[in-house]
Amino acid sequence: MNMHTLIFDIETVGEDFDAMDATTQEVMTKWVRESVRDEEEYTQELARLKGRLGFSPFTGTIVAIGTLDADSGKGGVYFQAPEKEPEVFEEDSVKFEPMDERRMLEKFWEVAQYARVLVGFNSRGFDAPFLIMRSAVHRITPTVPLMAGRYLYQQRGVKHVDLMDQLQFYGSVWKRPNLHLVTRAFGIESPKADGVTGDDVAPLFQSGDYETIARYNLRDLRATRELYRVWQSCIHPATGEPY
Repeated sequence: MNMHTLIFDIETVGEDFDAMDATTQEVMTKWVRESVRDEEEYTQELARLKGRLGFSPFTGTIVAIGTLDADSGKGGVYFQAPEKEPEVFEEDSVKFEPMDERRMLEKFWEVAQYARVLVGFNSRGFDAPFLIMRSAVHRITPTVPLMAGRYLYQQRGVKHVDLMDQLQFYGSVWKRPNLHLVTRAFGIESPKADGVTGDDVAPLFQSGDYETIARYNLRDLRATRELYRVWQSCIHPATGEPY
């Protein structure tokens, strides 16, 4: 199994704050108590905190990992579907496989080791650190150094192209765009075109609509692939950076 470029993306959800132990709740809400003016503001900030637990690998879990071969269009989406009978299915050369978080991570690193280039969007700021930290939770050792060298010329062996980094020239362009805004600008179909956004992942997971999350993940992958093609042919040559 060999591939040149692998697109990857993850979806995450946060823990149930109310199910956390009292010490953890106190640690997480201390700054909220110290910064708000009244109980109403505390309630608002607490709700915001609960809604953001999925952004940290210390309070969140991965519910979907997608990989896509940029050349062939073949790929796999691994997703959690607790309390449901596992059922593997395939659509348009992409295999959807339900499994727990540990097995998803093992599958990701198995696939990643065969790529020469890995591509994501905000993948250095979110996906890669999340994958590494959640792997450590399960005592899984990564097969590729996703966080080695932010700049492409610093990277040896496998390359990791974070398109958010590249499209804003490592912070030179204000401000950080999300994937929807970038795809819109380049005339690429947004992964949000079907009405599902990242904010919907947690409610969908809670309601057991796991396949909708998996399909949303695939749309992220395909949009990122098209964006990578634009960067590769039109933007990267203008930087002169080795690749």
